[in-house]
Amino acid sequence: MKLQHKIIPMFYQILRDSFWGNLIYLASGKKVLKYREESYAHFIQEKDMFEAKLHNEIIADEFSETELTQQSPLPPSPLSSALTVNDQPAGDNQVLIEWDGEGDPDNPINWPVWYKVIFITQITMMTASIYMAAAIYMPSVEQLMKDMEISKLMATLPLTFFTFGYGVGPMFFSPLSENPRFGRTTIYVISLFMFFVLQFPCALVTDIASLSALRFFAGFFASPSLATGGASVSDVVTPPFMPMALAGWAAGTFSAPSLGPLIGAALISADGYHWPYWFVCITSGTLFFFYGFLLPESYGKTILYRKASRLRSITGNNNITSEGHIQNELCSVKDIVFEAVWRPLEIIMFEPVVLFMDIYLGFIYCIMYIWFEAFPIVFEEMNSFSMVGEGASSLCLTVGLVVSVCFHLPVVYWFTTRKSLKGEVVEPEVYLPMCLFGSCFLPTGLIIFAWTATPTLHWIVPMVGAATFMFGAFIVYQTLFNYIGMSFPKYIASVYAGNGFFRSLMGCASPLFGRVMFTNLGSKNFPVAWGSTMLACITTILILGPVFFYIRGPKLRATSHYSS
Repeated sequence: MKLQHKIIPMFYQILRDSFWGNLIYLASGKKVLKYREESYAHFIQEKDMFEAKLHNEIIADEFSETELTQQSPLPPSPLSSALTVNDQPAGDNQVLIEWDGEGDPDNPINWPVWYKVIFITQITMMTASIYMAAAIYMPSVEQLMKDMEISKLMATLPLTFFTFGYGVGPMFFSPLSENPRFGRTTIYVISLFMFFVLQFPCALVTDIASLSALRFFAGFFASPSLATGGASVSDVVTPPFMPMALAGWAAGTFSAPSLGPLIGAALISADGYHWPYWFVCITSGTLFFFYGFLLPESYGKTILYRKASRLRSITGNNNITSEGHIQNELCSVKDIVFEAVWRPLEIIMFEPVVLFMDIYLGFIYCIMYIWFEAFPIVFEEMNSFSMVGEGASSLCLTVGLVVSVCFHLPVVYWFTTRKSLKGEVVEPEVYLPMCLFGSCFLPTGLIIFAWTATPTLHWIVPMVGAATFMFGAFIVYQTLFNYIGMSFPKYIASVYAGNGFFRSLMGCASPLFGRVMFTNLGSKNFPVAWGSTMLACITTILILGPVFFYIRGPKLRATSHYSS
C-alpha cells in the first residue's frame, strides 16, 4: 500500500506535466489535472485581504512562514510556501517563486529513482530512434540506383541531407528549450510530430530531389533529442551521478547506427526501399503518442515559470514572478528568437574550449562516417554477404560498445562520482586522461580492420578491429561530452547543439567520397587497407587533442563567460 501511495501520485504528476496533460488542463478551463497550489484556492475568499498580506511579505525585511501562520487566519499551504522571496529581490513589489524547499516533489531532481530511470530510458529511445532513422537508409542505396537510374553519389544525397538537417536543427531548437516559456517537452513532442508526418511523403516520392529535400526537413525536426537529450538527463540527475547517467543515454544512442542497417536491409529485402520509411513512421508515431502523455517537463525554469503564471491567475497579482518571467520580460519575441539562434554560434566563436572540442569531435565523427563506407566493400563485395548479412555485420560495433560501457562506468564512478559524494572538488579535466586512453584504440582498431580485411582471413577478424574502434570511440565521445557538460552546465543544451552542428557539418559529406576513396586506394587482396590506414594516421595525430585540452583547458575555462 505504501508503494501504491507513492506511485499513483507520481503518475498523476507525470500525466499532468506532460504535453497532452497540459493541453487537457488548459482546455478544461484549469479544472482537470489541477496542481497542488490550486487545491488551496478556496482559502482565498477575500482577494483584498490576501493581496494585503502579500504586500506585507514584500516590504518585510525578514519574513518566515511561522510568522505568517501566527498572524494570518489562513492555514499553511503549498501556496503560501511557494511565495518565497529570493535572497536577491527580483525587483520592487515582486515575489520570486522558487522551489518549496529541498524536497519539493515538483523539482525533477527529487523524482523517485525508478522514474528517473524510466525518464532517461524514454530520452534514450527517442534519440536512438533518430540515429536509427539515419542509418536505416544505407542499405537502400543500391536499389535506389536501379529504380531511379541515378549514380551512387546521387543515391547517397538523402543520407547526407538528413545528417546535415539534424546538425542544423539543434541550433534553433536547443536554445529554445533553454527558454522557460517553451521548455524541453513541448519542443520534443511538436518536433517528433513533424518528423512523423514527414515520413509519409518520404515513403511515397519517386525522385531523388524530393527525397533529399524531405530527408533534410525530417532530420531538422528530428534533431532536438540529439542535442537536448543530454540536457534533459542533466535536469533530473544530481552532478555526482551525471557522468554515469549520460553514459547510459549515450550507450543507447551509439547502438542505433549498428541496428539501423540490419533493420533497413531486412525491410528492403522483404518489400522494397519504401518500407524503411513506413517503419520509421510507425516507430515515431508510436513515440509521439505515448511521449505526449508520459514525458513530463524536466526543465526547472519552465516548471517554475508555469507555477508563477498559475499563481498570478489564482491571486490576480502580477507581482508574482519567476526567474523565467524576468528573463523573458526583459526581451521581446524578436530578441528571444535572435538569442536562440545566436547563442550556440556565440559560444562556439568566443569560447576556445568549445571551439577546439567541436573541431576535434567533428574530425572523429567525419572519420567514423567515412570508415562506415568500408563495411559493404569488405562484407558484401569481398565476403559475399547478403544484404541482410552485411547489415548484421555492423553488430560487431555493438559488441565493442557493450565492452566499452562495462569498462567506462566503473572507472567514471571511481574517479568522479565517488569523489563528488565525499565532497571532493572534481574538475572537468579529470575526464581527459580517460579520453587519451580511449583515443589510442581508434587507430589500433582501424589498423586491425585495414590489414585483416582480406580474402585469406576469416571475416570475424576485421570485426574485432571494428569492435576495438567502437570501444575507443565511445570512451572518447563520452568523456568529452562530460567535460564540456561540466564546464558549461548553465547552457548545456546550446553547447551540445553547437557540437552537434560541427559534427554533422563535417560528417554529412563523408558518405559522398568515402566509397570513392576506398575504391581508388584499394587492391584486390586488401580492398580497404590503405584507406583505413590513412584514417588511422589521422586519428593518431588527433591523440594530441586530449593532451592539449588537459594542459590548456583550465586557463581557457578561467577566461570563459559561460563556464561554471
